[in-house]
Amino acid sequence: MFEAVEELLNEHATLEERLADPAVHADPAAARQLTKRYAELTPITKVYREWRQVGEDIETARELADADPEFYAEIKAMDAQREELTERLRMLLVPRDPSDDKDVLLEVKAGEGGEESALFAGDLLRMYLRYAEKQGWKTEIIDANESDLGGYKDVQVAVKYRGGNPEPGQGVWARLKYEGGVHRVQRVPATESQGRIHTSAAGVLVTPEAEEVEVEVNANDLRIDVYRSSGPGGQSVNTTDSAVRITHLPTGIVASCQNEKSQLQNKEQAMRILRSRLLAAAQEEADREASDARRSQVRSVDRSERIRTYNFPENRISDHRTGYKAYNLDQVLGGELDPVIQSAVDQDAAARLAEAT
Repeated sequence: MFEAVEELLNEHATLEERLADPAVHADPAAARQLTKRYAELTPITKVYREWRQVGEDIETARELADADPEFYAEIKAMDAQREELTERLRMLLVPRDPSDDKDVLLEVKAGEGGEESALFAGDLLRMYLRYAEKQGWKTEIIDANESDLGGYKDVQVAVKYRGGNPEPGQGVWARLKYEGGVHRVQRVPATESQGRIHTSAAGVLVTPEAEEVEVEVNANDLRIDVYRSSGPGGQSVNTTDSAVRITHLPTGIVASCQNEKSQLQNKEQAMRILRSRLLAAAQEEADREASDARRSQVRSVDRSERIRTYNFPENRISDHRTGYKAYNLDQVLGGELDPVIQSAVDQDAAARLAEAT
């Protein structure tokens, strides 16, 4: 059933030998690529060896069962174990998103609903920050435009994996890529005096963070504008032209930053955002040109469509793509986001598996 896995086992063994050679680590970039591939193959080889061993144990038990019928009960249990291992191995062999182990830039923007939407954007930001903390990830607010009541009109945060290479499916992009879209909230706003439930929305945009080597940006293709920062901040805010807006002229993609005190720092952060947006745009264009049939949640969902509803009166969270529903909204907003995300991961994996077969 899994003859092709033998080739992966050989590749895994070869990588193990190469990584044991100190000379390989003289080139950090090459060593990282080898380590990444080794980490991708390790779960496959582990489950495959276990699957093969259980198969051999079943054959042995069948031979012994002719003399001792009690072995038939063990065969039944091992058959169930091998069936579970078969499914796990099938899922591990499903083609994966090559960006899954990347860090991300996550942006939350207030939408319909005015000040209430900005407050909800703040709630979403805190949810993601708490989720990242539970995962052991590092977060960094890159740029923020606060509203009058303490919410956010627009906020951008970098989320980074701590340590080496993440396990397959556990990278930051692998988990957060399903969050892109429109998030709807139903609750009584702080600004509502009559106790009426209002509906508003905030948008979330998630892009894999690009390294400089991945995206070539020609300086002649950029228009860089500087302007005076606005909103809450340090002494330099509202007094110097330190905010920076960079426009990539060929695509019209814009990135800006005003949080840092110096114009140079803001320019570096804006370039960081711009590179990630250009990478995301290039990947989407490549998907269209290749007529990619994969139904990944982040690739196929129209960002104008709502993906989730947060109903405060019922303490209910509903994901409209996967059908997930739970009545623990307070816990989800406190960072217990894994079950919601897992519903999208499982649906995406099932679609990938169907396409692969």
